[in-house]
Amino acid sequence: MSTPQPSADGRSRGAVDLSIAPDKPGAPDEDVDTSPDSSYDDVGPTGRPRRRIPEPPILDKHGPAAVLAMCNQKGGVGKTTSTINLGAALAEYGRRVLLVDFDPQGALSVGLGVQPHQLEQTIYNVIMERSVTLDDVVRRTTVEGMDLLPSNIDLSAAEVQLVAEVGREQTLGRVLHPAMKEYDYVLVDCQPSLGLLTVNALAAADSVIIPLECEFFSLRGVALLIDTIEKVRERLNPKLEISGILATMFDPRTLHSREVMARVVEAFGDIVFDSVINRTVRFPETTVAGEPITRWAPRSAGSRAYRTLAREVLAR
Repeated sequence: MSTPQPSADGRSRGAVDLSIAPDKPGAPDEDVDTSPDSSYDDVGPTGRPRRRIPEPPILDKHGPAAVLAMCNQKGGVGKTTSTINLGAALAEYGRRVLLVDFDPQGALSVGLGVQPHQLEQTIYNVIMERSVTLDDVVRRTTVEGMDLLPSNIDLSAAEVQLVAEVGREQTLGRVLHPAMKEYDYVLVDCQPSLGLLTVNALAAADSVIIPLECEFFSLRGVALLIDTIEKVRERLNPKLEISGILATMFDPRTLHSREVMARVVEAFGDIVFDSVINRTVRFPETTVAGEPITRWAPRSAGSRAYRTLAREVLAR
């Protein structure tokens, strides 16, 4: 597997140098959550008592991987941010994780310090060229135990080229199959549409996580997405299920966020994760830095939320 080339200052190529610095022990942080980890029986932002989550077991071997698709046809709801940070949190719990950038915009790759336009080979080459293997393209990240299958604008051509292929909806599943024994989780960051690439991700997945911005227009589109998931389950992938709905960009200070949260819980019940991702200035910082929030601001409330989410995912 190829690895990012470090620059003179030790950062992976493509990462951006910032004047702001990551958390240091003892540094003040207005976003730090100091509440105890054991308080899972209080009422959370969802308005219901938090469910108790057991400590994740320690693994003595890796694989076969569970494939989770991060999917929502609406853009800007936190899919990429959640893919990166959930993957990093799972890696902290000793899981081997592969992040798959399945969006031609390459946002997942950028969020991990990779410049997509500089890549000679991406997931597009693995899909379309028989001579290119996963090992040729997968890159290690700065997080131990977490690897990246990058993407760039070339992937947009795959959606057109695959139309004439036999079994076109199963292409991603075939590509990922050799990696199943090496990883515990494969997280696929889907593009914001319900096109052929997204159908490929759903056909390859064991379950779907739906990041949902706490905003009214996001809520309206979920019914269409669930209808698509049900069609894929009926026609392509009988094992597919919804792992959970993740509320993102929640602002507890606004009545609108609280009302949308109440509607989501009322409509979907227990499949809504207890973990809720609040709005914070930390997430834009991590995108520019090319680091997950668990490394950039490890003591922040955002880090805590994604670690709690990882525990929920491991328990489901």
